[in-house]
Amino acid sequence: MIQLQEGKKSLITQHGDYAVVAITKHGVEIARNLGRIFQQSDVYYMSKFEKGDEKEQNIQLFSGSVRMLLPSLFESYKGLIIIISLGAVVRMIAPILKDKKTDPAVVVIDDKGENVISVLSGHIGGANELTREVAAALEAHPVITTASDVQKTIPVDLFGKRFGWVWESAEKLTPVSASVVNEEEIAVVQESGEKSWWHYEHPVPANIKTYSSIQTALEASPHAALVVTHRNLKKEEEAILENGVLYRPKVLAIGMGCNRGTSTAEIETVIEKTLAELQFSMKSVKALCTIELKKDEEGLLEVASKYGWEFVYYSPQELNSISIQQPSDTVFKYTGAYGVSEPAAMLYSGADTLELVKKKSGNVTISVALIPND
Repeated sequence: MIQLQEGKKSLITQHGDYAVVAITKHGVEIARNLGRIFQQSDVYYMSKFEKGDEKEQNIQLFSGSVRMLLPSLFESYKGLIIIISLGAVVRMIAPILKDKKTDPAVVVIDDKGENVISVLSGHIGGANELTREVAAALEAHPVITTASDVQKTIPVDLFGKRFGWVWESAEKLTPVSASVVNEEEIAVVQESGEKSWWHYEHPVPANIKTYSSIQTALEASPHAALVVTHRNLKKEEEAILENGVLYRPKVLAIGMGCNRGTSTAEIETVIEKTLAELQFSMKSVKALCTIELKKDEEGLLEVASKYGWEFVYYSPQELNSISIQQPSDTVFKYTGAYGVSEPAAMLYSGADTLELVKKKSGNVTISVALIPND
């Protein structure tokens, strides 16, 4: 049991991504129910409501003021689901708030389980989506007040998030979001990435217009812009970002072959230099692809892990099913495939052509493919 004391850090045991907290009899029942539904959640409630099965259910009991428990939960969990009155929660979390980009999602449920309220980190922290999920589980009413959600327009800080898109910089998120919700002229320029980003049933609002290029968008002089591309912008294109956000879709597949034992540093350096030469962003890489023989190659595994890329490998037969420009009898002799980097990148991406056919650099051979827009 957790003994909460003023001025001392609470020693919690974290298993999941979300903490469910209750301090009332009815709240405990809701918390236990959510603990069963959400497998990635840890349940905390006051020891006076102990039922005897908490240990086997991995439920953590505490005594003392819940206010002293919250700082530890804030540091540890992706989101907090708190079954306490909204006013009390606001007063308790106010002193421990830090930044919208780092604070966890906070969702509040009333004691009858009728309303689920998104309180903190609605977009970036995922509280709005968590609110919807919890409300659906409890058959409750989700309460979300974020302007872009209410107006059903583009949430700038979440744009493309479900596809894995990332911002180049968060600097302009706030002013661009203001332009969107205030229905000012917005330009969307998409050069790559998934095209199915509009998920509402009604049409895209009239103030949001799509452009085929940054140049045509600049000529229209929009109030703000959302630019989706894998490439580095040219000097004359950077003006679009004066009140714009640059998104990096995950659209690059790197095919790679290397000598056994090639260092992580060499592999990483080759990738960085190659993408810089192509004027492509590292943030747009989705996968590192190779031959099955290299599935345990430490350098490849470490680079993929460092950047959070998928690590994919193919059998020689799969690689040989792809027609390539530069088949090699030498590579076939040692691997059973006529090429590694080229066909691996093409297999993963589904592209018919390569952005970089093949480049040999030291112990590494690299090819780059662009995943076609869907």
